[in-house]
Amino acid sequence: MLSLYNKSLLLLSAFCAVLSCCSCSKSESPKPVITTPTAPTDKNWTFETTPAWADEFDYNGLPDKSKWSYDIGGTGWGNNELQYYSDRASNASVANGILSITARKENMEGKGYTSARLITKGQGDFLYGRFEIRAKLPTGRGTWPAIWMLPTDWAYGSWPKSGEIDIMEHVGYDQNKVHITVHTDAYNHSKGTQKGNSKVIPTASTEFHVYRVDWTPYAVRGYIDNQPVFEYTNEGKGFTSWPFDKRFHLLLNVAVGGDWGGAEGVDASVFPQTMEVDYVRVYKMKSA
Repeated sequence: MLSLYNKSLLLLSAFCAVLSCCSCSKSESPKPVITTPTAPTDKNWTFETTPAWADEFDYNGLPDKSKWSYDIGGTGWGNNELQYYSDRASNASVANGILSITARKENMEGKGYTSARLITKGQGDFLYGRFEIRAKLPTGRGTWPAIWMLPTDWAYGSWPKSGEIDIMEHVGYDQNKVHITVHTDAYNHSKGTQKGNSKVIPTASTEFHVYRVDWTPYAVRGYIDNQPVFEYTNEGKGFTSWPFDKRFHLLLNVAVGGDWGGAEGVDASVFPQTMEVDYVRVYKMKSA
């Protein structure tokens, strides 16, 4: 049997060994590496010449259900809009090669107007690419047509954290001024920091024009009739300024009234009003 003295020595040796191991473990543990996002280099990405997704509207009837679905309801859609969005042919239909989205002065579900909001979510979701839409816009005070994109997965949170890309927006009280805009957590109209630009198109409501966005890891660039109008570049500061590294889908709609569209009231006498769309084409970005 060990003496009390020897037992004490053994216990002290064991205690020192444990302390030594703990000290070594702490000193040798890898420290977390925190990297700062950096802005990407513009690699001058190009795009395929054949659309990867398209609707030429070369059929008659309702929009192709394999490509389009509907947002339905009269919730105001975050902007105090006045319309009820339906899936009826009287609000969205295809004939003679044209998709017509029509806002009407009529009562439905407690709202005084009807219209349609078509979406490609789940049937056309995209990360980067060229988005080209040929359209003719409605006219009249209170109309608010839009061709735009929203995140499919909302990976960074609710609006505006996950972003928004407006390929074309127009309000009828400011006829012929067409807007191209992006919204992010850092840059949006609620903070007075919104990033966008506009161009006067004298025939926006009497002729068709091509509205386009080229979206790459470096920038979102907007064009009207192939002329550059707007550029928003990736600052390399993370998702608050660049949430545009996730899937987005397309939306086509005509709103009535609302915070912006109805800022100068609504002229009920101008309805019905229609946005006509000749085609929607999406081209894949080529690898650099």
